[in-house]
Amino acid sequence: MKVIVTGLRGFPNIQGGIETHCEELYPRLVALGCDVTVLRRKPFVKEAPPLSSYNGVKFKDIATFRKMGVEVVVHTFLSVWYAFRSKADVLHIHAIGPSITVPLAKMLGLKVVVTHHGPDYNRRKWGRFARFILKTGEYFAARWADEIIVISTTIRQLLQDNYHRERAHLIYNGVKKFVGVESTGYVSSLGLTPEKYILAVGRFVEEKNFDALILAFSGATLPSGYKLVIAGDADHPTAYSETLKKSARDHQVVLTGMIKGQPLQELYTHAGLFVLPSSHEGLPITLLEAMSYEIDVLVSDIPANSAVELPPDCYFHYGGDIPANLCKALEAKIRNRKVHSYDLTPYDWDTIAEKTMAVYRIMT
Repeated sequence: MKVIVTGLRGFPNIQGGIETHCEELYPRLVALGCDVTVLRRKPFVKEAPPLSSYNGVKFKDIATFRKMGVEVVVHTFLSVWYAFRSKADVLHIHAIGPSITVPLAKMLGLKVVVTHHGPDYNRRKWGRFARFILKTGEYFAARWADEIIVISTTIRQLLQDNYHRERAHLIYNGVKKFVGVESTGYVSSLGLTPEKYILAVGRFVEEKNFDALILAFSGATLPSGYKLVIAGDADHPTAYSETLKKSARDHQVVLTGMIKGQPLQELYTHAGLFVLPSSHEGLPITLLEAMSYEIDVLVSDIPANSAVELPPDCYFHYGGDIPANLCKALEAKIRNRKVHSYDLTPYDWDTIAEKTMAVYRIMT
């Protein structure tokens, strides 16, 4: 079965939840017998020379403009044409923005599955026209995709309520079971003391609310020596990301840039608390990763996070004065630190791959 995949920037070593999702999923689908080609966006490919494959997954790097919004549209239309020329059995589109191309794909006779990773039009960075495009992509996916995968119950309900799409396959994001590492070399190089820092991980975009986290941390009364670490960066420099970095410098917040592998494993292993103060999520992989290390977590009580069904003390109220709410919650968490054992059974990548393969078989 020949599967062409688009909608993501690519992998490996490219930050983003969808990118992490695909990096874990598609090698497993190759092992199940799929011939998978991921169409990467050439501006994000950093390795030299560019990889032609990774863990059995083939790569085709397609040029596009590195301009927010434009890059997605251009890349996805070119991807649809590539899938048509390649005589793909399945075109798998990730996210609703790229789903603007679903009607073209169907006119070309392609079988299309869309994974809905969340209502991206709720992200604060988008203007009116971009929100229109995203909602249109969602509509096209709901109306014309052969099959739709949703990563959370809230997204499935959204499709039922807004588009009367009853047939949607609930297949969660996944997470590997991580074993903490004993090494502290990277943590020490940042001037951190194990278990005396708060960790946040993600892209520097408005909906992650890292600006509110910095304000909350700077106003919190915490034991001496506690620091805040934010691991991540912006895909494109923006006014928000530059302001965020300045605020971090002003408040002595540690910024690591985009990291993966051993450095990120060390940060998770030795963190005193993981925080995700988002206003918008699909099903956050960074939260699942933190849970896999069995560290204490504190997240906003938005529907996507609430669907994970964490203990009540792991949530803070997202509303009103958010920095103040988060500040109080940080203080309470650090005063009453706990080690949680979370049930990650629904988020097993091997099971997710098998369920995705079952969706493909329906279509072929």
